[in-house]
Amino acid sequence: MSAAHAAYPTVQLAAEGASEHRPLIITLFACFVVATLFITVWAGRQTKDASDFYAGGRQFTGFQNGLAVSGDYMSAASFLGIAGAIALFGYDGFLYSIGFLVAWLVALLLVAEPLRNSGRYTMGDVLAYRMRQRPVRTAAGASTIVVSIFYLLAQMAGAGVLVSLLLGITSDGGKIAIVALVGLLMIVYVTIGGMKGTTWVQMVKAVLLIAGTVLITFLILLKFHFNLSDLLGTAAENSGKGKAFLEPGLKYGATSTSKLDFISLGIALVLGTAGLPHILIRFYTVPTAKAARKSVNWAIGIIGAFYLMTIVLGFGAAAILKPGDIIASNKAGNTAAPLAALEIGGGSGSTGGAILLAVISAVAFATILAVVAGLTLASSSSFAHDIYANVIRKGRATEKEEIRAAKWATVAIGIVSIGLGALARDLNVAGLVALAFAVAASANLPTILYSLFWKRFTTQGALWSIYGGLASSVLLVLFSPVVSSKPTSMFPDVDFAWFPLENPGLISIPLGFLLGWLGSLLSKEEPDKGKYAELEVKSLTGVGAH
Repeated sequence: MSAAHAAYPTVQLAAEGASEHRPLIITLFACFVVATLFITVWAGRQTKDASDFYAGGRQFTGFQNGLAVSGDYMSAASFLGIAGAIALFGYDGFLYSIGFLVAWLVALLLVAEPLRNSGRYTMGDVLAYRMRQRPVRTAAGASTIVVSIFYLLAQMAGAGVLVSLLLGITSDGGKIAIVALVGLLMIVYVTIGGMKGTTWVQMVKAVLLIAGTVLITFLILLKFHFNLSDLLGTAAENSGKGKAFLEPGLKYGATSTSKLDFISLGIALVLGTAGLPHILIRFYTVPTAKAARKSVNWAIGIIGAFYLMTIVLGFGAAAILKPGDIIASNKAGNTAAPLAALEIGGGSGSTGGAILLAVISAVAFATILAVVAGLTLASSSSFAHDIYANVIRKGRATEKEEIRAAKWATVAIGIVSIGLGALARDLNVAGLVALAFAVAASANLPTILYSLFWKRFTTQGALWSIYGGLASSVLLVLFSPVVSSKPTSMFPDVDFAWFPLENPGLISIPLGFLLGWLGSLLSKEEPDKGKYAELEVKSLTGVGAH
């Protein structure tokens, strides 16, 4: 890297390089937004009833749903956060890739097909099948909304960083305006398109993301003559950490607290996916259990290939960029992949660099929009179907009223996400998603598994598990270094972090399982064994599934 590169933060160079080609960049962004809005309006015209809005009419094929599941799962955390974490912390950053991939396999083996066979539109359908409807649906709705908002934070933070890099916006007000724009687009996608529109947007986004990642992976490998050893060696040398960059412990090994943090992160990543509402509802969009299995197989292949390529993305960024420049651009490293694209295309000021930067950033922006649409749909569906229709209206709401409630919920969730996303704009998006995984694994996973596989499980056990897991995980995050006490915290200038770990999974996940078990044992309610037998047959065979 030249002296000029060393003299200025890469974000300035990127902004200067981008400014020369800003019309191209804005055109690419505009093309994607217009195309996805067209898809959304087209799909919205075909959305006639609740089944269309919540589950896309169950008309998608296994391949289509597999592509959409991949699009939903490969979020800004995967593309921006993991690349940044690897670029700054080497081997320890790559643990995110391993965790996200293994987590997907756990979700498939334990939850995906039984849940699809047992439910109709939301996670609450499964939990309420053999429990008292109103309290369990209220808890399921609350948990879904909280998990989705945590996940939305990561996407909003990624959007703010990404677009401000491209447009050269450095002011906090400008970044907040970008977050607000993403929130507005998200509200439009869900209220107009429902599940049909969201699914098509996710399919388009999955194709773009894989194509963009393959392109950058190929160009980085080409630069190092397809010699992975040379790439890793250069990354280690360039990082200033030497061999330690390629070994465990750079981020999670210095102290006993950081080692515990790694265990906590690992547990949250591996178990969290099976409790993520926006992933689980994707399996309601296919017509049969066979199609659900086929979509799972496609998703495994696509997601597995993508996470393998994050090795090249992250270590490639470390090899061709200075760590100080990455941090100067974004403290958490979220811009490492776009900056690597700029550099590999010819550097600041080059047409090739500007085109690659624009393409990769547009792909990342597509990723964010697709995932936020899926998350918002999951949470607004749960509010409308579980809380409004079955708790507030006690099952007497019409389909039109239910869909109207879902659309108003979308607006409210969008506003909350914009506010919180503005605060979280300097946090690593992979770390933020790991928090969502921890909350999902603490509150949702124990209840889902107990409902499907334990006949002694009761309503009290479900409520203790959901509310206990939810409260403990959120409380521990609130008083952790993620929120205060560190330069990279949400509020760096104050310190109320009495919980030392950045991820609460080590405490809150076992607590969620324990409370579900204890609540059931101490309950005076007698479980309905007949209902459990029905659910068992339905979940394993698909007989009577919607």
